Amino acid sequence: MSVPESAFAAPVRYEAESATISQGVVESNHAGFSGSGFVNFDNVAGSSVEFTVNAAKAGQAKLTFRYANGTADNRPVDVNVNGGLAVDERAFAGTGAWTTWTSVDNTVNLNAGANKIKLTSTGATGGPNLDYLDVEEINAVPALEQEAENATIGQGVVESNHAGFSGTGFVNYDNVVGSYVEYTITADQAGEHDLTFRYANGTTVDRPVSVTVDGAAAQTVSFPGTGAWTTWQTRTAKVVLKAGANKIRATATTANGGPNADKLSAVRLGPVDNEPPTPPKNLQFVSSTATTVSLKWEAATDNIGVTGYEIYQHGQHVASVGNVLQATATGLQPDTDYDWTVLAKDAANNVSQASNNVIGRTQPAPPDNEAPSVPGNLRSTGKTATSVDLAWNASTDNVGVTGYDIYVNGAVRQSADGNATSATVAGLTTGTEYAFRVLAKDAKNNQSGLSNEIKVTPAAGGPSGTPDPGAVSTIASGVDVAWGLVFLPDGSALFSERNTFNIYRLTKSGQKTLAGKISQAVGTNGEGGLLGLEVSPSFNTDHWLYVYHTASEGNRVIRIKYENGALVQNTYQILLQGMAKNRYHNGGRLRYGPVDGKLYISVGDAQNPDNNPQNKNSLNGKILRINLDGSIPSDNPFGNAVWSFGHRNPQGLDFDSKGRLWESEFGDSTQDEVNLITKGGNYGYPACEGTTGSCSGYIAPKKVWSTSQASPSGLTIINDHVFVATTVGQRVYRMKIDGDTLVDQKVYFQSTYNRLRTVEVDHDGDIWLTTSTDKDGTANNDRILLIDIQYSGGNPPTGFKLSSTAFADDAMIPNKYTCAGDGTAGQDPSPPLAWGASTGAAGYAIVFADRANNGNKLHWAIWDIPATASSLPENLGSGFNVPNQGGAKQKAMGSGANSLKYFGPCPGGSTNPYTFTLYALNTNVVPGITSSSTMAQIETAIKNASTANTVLRGRSNAST
Repeated sequence: MSVPESAFAAPVRYEAESATISQGVVESNHAGFSGSGFVNFDNVAGSSVEFTVNAAKAGQAKLTFRYANGTADNRPVDVNVNGGLAVDERAFAGTGAWTTWTSVDNTVNLNAGANKIKLTSTGATGGPNLDYLDVEEINAVPALEQEAENATIGQGVVESNHAGFSGTGFVNYDNVVGSYVEYTITADQAGEHDLTFRYANGTTVDRPVSVTVDGAAAQTVSFPGTGAWTTWQTRTAKVVLKAGANKIRATATTANGGPNADKLSAVRLGPVDNEPPTPPKNLQFVSSTATTVSLKWEAATDNIGVTGYEIYQHGQHVASVGNVLQATATGLQPDTDYDWTVLAKDAANNVSQASNNVIGRTQPAPPDNEAPSVPGNLRSTGKTATSVDLAWNASTDNVGVTGYDIYVNGAVRQSADGNATSATVAGLTTGTEYAFRVLAKDAKNNQSGLSNEIKVTPAAGGPSGTPDPGAVSTIASGVDVAWGLVFLPDGSALFSERNTFNIYRLTKSGQKTLAGKISQAVGTNGEGGLLGLEVSPSFNTDHWLYVYHTASEGNRVIRIKYENGALVQNTYQILLQGMAKNRYHNGGRLRYGPVDGKLYISVGDAQNPDNNPQNKNSLNGKILRINLDGSIPSDNPFGNAVWSFGHRNPQGLDFDSKGRLWESEFGDSTQDEVNLITKGGNYGYPACEGTTGSCSGYIAPKKVWSTSQASPSGLTIINDHVFVATTVGQRVYRMKIDGDTLVDQKVYFQSTYNRLRTVEVDHDGDIWLTTSTDKDGTANNDRILLIDIQYSGGNPPTGFKLSSTAFADDAMIPNKYTCAGDGTAGQDPSPPLAWGASTGAAGYAIVFADRANNGNKLHWAIWDIPATASSLPENLGSGFNVPNQGGAKQKAMGSGANSLKYFGPCPGGSTNPYTFTLYALNTNVVPGITSSSTMAQIETAIKNASTANTVLRGRSNAST
């Protein structure tokens, strides 16, 4: 029996010039638009464009707006659907030029039939230049098919001169060998499918094609004559599809080319096969050379049949074989221990749990007694208060340089890769002179002579607020694979041990006490066990600790209370299940979203790349997002816990100052990644790994490294600098966030502290770093290190930090300071605010904003606060010039008197997140602001004059 599958409706385009326009004009003076023109909103609040959109059924739809904005200012609009506000102040940021067009999207609910979608500008600059609206209904089309004219065509042309086709036309293959049509079929579930090709062939000669799925499993399908070019028939082929996108190519095999191709339809055959094979048994090491290892094992079993085996080395996929019981892995390093496991798979790409593991060591490299040449011209290219940047000329070797050792005051301090010609030595003391030398080595550990010696004295300098690693000390030793690490309000930490399932409390002075064990946790003899931790934002009152751990059925997210120094075992609550486990690729990081108040979760693909990462119904190979009680947020993109997909083994998570989520991810055999995560985003795995493979149409990473240089696990962000701890790379990377890119990479501590797992910033602005010597099989030989972070310009978070005596960070803002105080929006008393000085600041500013729905609705700003000030009193007076505040000025949303006094929260009964952002300024008077400036213009001017910022969060559900 054939079972049809669901798919997404193709987007329907609505040109802006055909919509209803109020206070705007259709123009065509900037190139690059589609249709006959675009709409230029009038530069007034309230100008609008209204589309009439037809939906096949009631439900969710993705709206994609294409626009251009040649200014530097955001031009936000409210998006109303059928008269109700669906998106509050949808941002349309500058695109650099009026001829540069880009797209943004939002998911909304539509009614069946006609819908009115209205974009209304909210600022005096109006909206952007609007090109079109694409509407994509979710789960609106029950068929799984693609018209040939919408496929990828190689040596063919779309025509419509023979009647009887479906869609808008058909593809006429060129009459050559190799012409093709490549369809994209997205299967909801993996398994065997019937592919039905609709075609016409007006000749009497067969026109066979070769059909492949993702470039493999070729079979020839015959397309005999149909009697006329207007007579359409079908031919069927059976194939196995994976869950997610499948590239199905039909390639002509004769000089006659292929038939006229109308469309391709797919249906899954028979019941779903969700049963994986049993694990292979008795994996054994057979033999090795200097670069290969041979293995054998006993067969796995399956309810339908095993089709092949996957060979892994410590979580890295090395080789795939068919239904055979031996394999040889190639391309290995000489004289090295490798940790092997094998997994079985079936026709539906269900993957077994891992076999037993076995260590297989390669043979030593051939004799080599020739040392590399001496590195030349060692020099210093920069320094900070605690670090020195070094560079040198590359060494040469008869076989190859494999690394460099860096000597500080006569002793090896750290290393660098064989292809590196620079390094940063951190953890130094300001004002102390250090002597540096470098030598090169090869695979046989032949060492060159030492380079020239240079002497450098670390000295303060650099951009204000830049976090530089200083002295390193050990907080705790004798720990066992410390994985999760989270800080309590009192400044102490809780950390988890992956393999013992214990959670400990650890103070900064090194006092370690057992908090308790998660007895429901199980290990996987690999990367599973007791993993990520996070604390409730209301921990002071609710005492919830959030935990990610492997359990009997898979991976779970739970919460449990921590009270009086111990876990309260009878409060254990399962919040989320259904994440498959395996020996490797379990993910496991948790992070609280400071803007939306949700819990974000990184989950690996459970070593099942074909079925999980691209399947939006699977929780594996994903970033997940849930409410703190485990329920699914109503604005998640796919109606389940999935926030983004197409990941392999995501690990580190953290948010930047703009509330954006960054993620680090283990690659397979080519590239590791750092990604900027967006709602509903597809990051491409398994088709795309880093920037390699078939990456078109996927979201590209912001940073990639070779898998030999990273395996990034933990990630934390300090002053918009991303720190990443690596296991294989045995180093810490630091990069600066510049817009949506990562720049100015530094490499610290390479090979100094072994494998590194977790990196977190504490309440004092220092880093806690955990080692992860899990590959040596020895328990209790890990450490938790403390890195004293030094801030250039003297801006550590402990000093430059905004607070209020009226409410704690991320607590509810008292009604007194909201519209609920007097029952009227605007003209509210401001809360008392205080902060520590930022060294060198010429003044300060504060911007108060509503951050609901990932937005930034500006309520109030005060600037030109004198550099000598460190607080603002409660209930500031009204007026553009703030009374009794030394020349400070203010502006708020609203009009009239409301625009000249603090405008408090008024979200109307639903709880919204708010932020007070304190900016240190490089000028005592912010230029370019007048009493008629908009809130967006004021914020932009403040940011342009800012040298550092810090945030005080709050929440409110006030209403009038």
